[in-house]
Order: sequence, then C-alpha cells, then structure tokens
Amino acid sequence: MKLLYDIGLKAYNGLLTVAAPFNQKAKLMLQGRENQFEKLEQAFAGNTAPVVWFHCASLGEFEQGRPVIEAFKAEFPEYKVMLTFFSPSGYEVRKNYSGADYIYYLPLDSAANARKYIAIVQPKLAVFVKYEFWHYYLQELEQRHIPILSISAIFRPEQVFFKPYGEFNRNMLRRFTHIYTQNQTSLELLQTIGITNATIAGDTRFDRVLQTAATIKPIPLVDAFTNGSEVFMVGSSWPADIEVLLPLIQKYKSTIKFIIAPHEIHESGITTLIQTIGDGAVRFSQADAATIANYKVLVIDNIGMLSALYSYGTYAFIGGAFGKGLHNTLEAAVFGLPLFFGPKYSKFQEAVDLVKLGCALPVNNFDKLLAAFEKVHTTHGARQTITDTEKQYVQEQAGATTQIMADIQRLLKR
Repeated sequence: MKLLYDIGLKAYNGLLTVAAPFNQKAKLMLQGRENQFEKLEQAFAGNTAPVVWFHCASLGEFEQGRPVIEAFKAEFPEYKVMLTFFSPSGYEVRKNYSGADYIYYLPLDSAANARKYIAIVQPKLAVFVKYEFWHYYLQELEQRHIPILSISAIFRPEQVFFKPYGEFNRNMLRRFTHIYTQNQTSLELLQTIGITNATIAGDTRFDRVLQTAATIKPIPLVDAFTNGSEVFMVGSSWPADIEVLLPLIQKYKSTIKFIIAPHEIHESGITTLIQTIGDGAVRFSQADAATIANYKVLVIDNIGMLSALYSYGTYAFIGGAFGKGLHNTLEAAVFGLPLFFGPKYSKFQEAVDLVKLGCALPVNNFDKLLAAFEKVHTTHGARQTITDTEKQYVQEQAGATTQIMADIQRLLKR
C-alpha cells in the first residue's frame, strides 16, 4: 500500500502540472508551492518562539478548526501559529487571516518534504482537522516525539481504515497522540480496529457558528433589499440546485425575497444565473441602495458574506446535496432557519441530526421541495417550532473547543 500511496502522490502532482494551464485551481496549487522551502526558511529565520501547527484541507475545515486556533492563540500568546492548507479554496480565501502568524500551502507529502518542513517549522504540537491523514508528515512528527491531534474527525464503515487491506492507513491513525471524534459511531469504528486513543468531543463548527452569530454586522445593501420581507436564503448553490429551486423562485418571488449565494463565483455562471431567473434579479455588485428594494432576487457575486446573509433568512436551501455532497448547514441552523437540501447528506452528522429533529427537509426534486416548503410556510406555528428546536440543538452540541483546549494545556504542561 505504501508503494501505491507514493505512486498516487506522484501521479497527482503530474496531473496538476498537466492541468495547470487550463485549470485555475491546479495553477494556484502549483504557484503556491513554488520555492516553498526557501520561503519557509526566510519566514522562520531567527524565530525563537515556540510554534504550533494547524493543518486544514480547505476552507470548510478551516472554519472547523478556527475556534481551536483562536482559543489557542488567546491561551498561549507566546506561541506562533503556523496554518497550512492543501487546497486553494482554503488558502486563497484565508491567506491574510490575522489569527495565524504564518500561512502556507502544505508541501506535498513525501519523506523528504516532511523532513524539511518539520525541521524548519519545529512545531511543539501539530493539529490536523477532520479528514487530513498524511503518511510521511505523521511519521516524521511521531519520530520527533511531537504530539499530534486530530480534531472534529468523523469516520464511516466504507473508509479504507476499516477494510481488510487498510493496514497502511490504520498505521496513520496509530501515530496520533489523540483523535477527537464528532460522534459515537466514529469512536466505535476506531475501537473495532484497536484505536483506543480517541474520545468524543463533538464538532468544533458548532462553537464557530455560535461565535459568528454573536458578532454578525448588518449589511446595509441587504437591509435595503429585504426591507422587512420574508427571505428565502440559498447558500452555496450549484446549477443542479438552481434547477430544482427555479420553479419555487418563480412561484413565490412576488411575496418572498430570495438571496442566492453560488458556491463558485465565475462571471459566466453569475450571468447565466441572472438570465435564468429573468425579471426581478440583480447582482450584489451592481445593485444600488435607492432601487434595490424593487428587486425580488439578489445574487451574491463575492465571497465571504454567506454566514452573515443567513441572519436575514426566514428559510434556507443549502446547496451541494444534488452533487458531491451537502455544504455547511450549521451557518444557517444557528439562526433557526427551516432547512431544505438535496438527497446526498448522509455523510454529515449534523444534517442527519437536523433531519431527525424535523428541522431539515431533504428533497430529490421540485415537487418534493414545493410540498416541504409549503407545509412549513403555511402550517401555523411550524416555523417557530423548528426555530426553537434547531437553536437548542446547536447550543447543546457546542463545547468541543473547551474539551480539546483542556487536553492541549496538559500536553504543553500548562
């Protein structure tokens, strides 16, 4: 398996090189890793402060790790925080994040890269968020007796760790000092393969969305658009989501305002979306406060506003579950919004929980969406019941950050 792992990584790097002229993400990943060790050496030259290393695959994992990063910074101000990303969708959005002292792409996993990276950074502690398992980095950290934590981890029976041929991957898990799982199922799966250095802490995203909700600032242009109306928020949408939503938008846009935040912001995609909706739609960057209230659909053509936009919502549709998988539901759930999304949500514990509680309604076509929406929209007291239940659920699930930080204090002998 190690040979296959090495071959796979080399093949991946080769594909990035081939794709870079035609694919923006591949291009950014290659550019971000150019002369990387020289940049790291310059950045760390003369540093005498201890360092903690946080690694996140992408933006979603960053939001998951952020409460722990910020709690660590507050508790250990003498430490420098090193933050790495694997994907451009994390690095390019958060490369100027003020909560970290150093922010870089993670060098691709190899024995040589891991040795160089750890030798330069010299972390006292490494924290990997959710799904990140890199053989050579974990091996190097373990050999140097550096504590390694996995936080907000979630496991499923179909993952390679739990297959007869998964010994190589199981060895990665054994290198962690401790694994903090999101749920009981994940903990029990780890126990079936002899991983006992694990506890349930929950999902740190609950802490994050509560922090965010408490510090939301008004967006004047959106205030002018909503103008006291009910608002149907569409977050992180893909074309497949819009296809299902469009008849609902056309039916209700005379009485309900719609805000649509596409998952990917491309000029061609925004233009197509505006044209598809037709009359009554305006993009955020071209809207005017004096006239925006006359429009029925506001299309967001920037990144970074979504969590604040949910505070304006009455209902929310979360995108992605007609494709690879559901996007973040908690940013909307923290405000108690009735949630709607497609059928591919089973990998997300919070979505499963919210469906069981009756706060989220999965649908697989427009007819199901219309029926689900109208039931909530027209049934007296239904929306308030959902709001109360959902807010209580989010509050009850919070606290993972506190548990993790208590263990970090013990690890670092504070």
